Amino acid sequence: MGYFNELPNLDYLSQLPDVNSNETYITVKNLFKRAKLRTDIVNVITAFDYYQIEDNQRPDVIAQKLYGDAELDWVILITNNITNIREEWPLSNQNLYNHMIEKYETENALFSIHHYETTEVKDEYNRLVVPSGLQVDSNYSITYSKLDNALVTVSPVKSVTNYEYEVDKNEKKRKIRVLKPQYLSVVITDMRNIMRYDKSSQYLNQNTKQSYNPNLTGV
Repeated sequence: MGYFNELPNLDYLSQLPDVNSNETYITVKNLFKRAKLRTDIVNVITAFDYYQIEDNQRPDVIAQKLYGDAELDWVILITNNITNIREEWPLSNQNLYNHMIEKYETENALFSIHHYETTEVKDEYNRLVVPSGLQVDSNYSITYSKLDNALVTVSPVKSVTNYEYEVDKNEKKRKIRVLKPQYLSVVITDMRNIMRYDKSSQYLNQNTKQSYNPNLTGV
């Protein structure tokens, strides 16, 4: 079940230069139609597993591995609300390196400081004082009181290079949710229902509607 095969059709008024009629349409796929998971499924934690994307592993490869059908790659994408795979899917190690060189221009620039962030600080009772990973200034410090009311000042700051920043951002994309196979039939049925057109002035059938034609009204 390929995603684009399931998209409904749209009879769109032709803008081709060789058209000699005001009522010539071409049939295209309606890319504005988009499927999503039902709320009652999204809220069922047990309907999903976590999956760690391997290097250079595409959605269709994961779909083949989990569901036995590479054309169910769209299930992987909508489960994670991914609409722009170029931006939201992890790059392979080689493509990530190429991206960094293109962005920062030289290898030396990869090891320049991108930002500073906190390291974790806990008090003597193991209570969290400062969480890790907060972006701060290089001279950031914090003062807190110990049990004996003594004040302690710490500077829990570390530098993060451009290279570390890009790798970390890419690695965070590797952990995704995947729908368990037993819920597939429900999602596929929902997909087909969503893609059907309701009756309207543009309605031709459940799978096709016609775009507005201003040439017939003079507007």
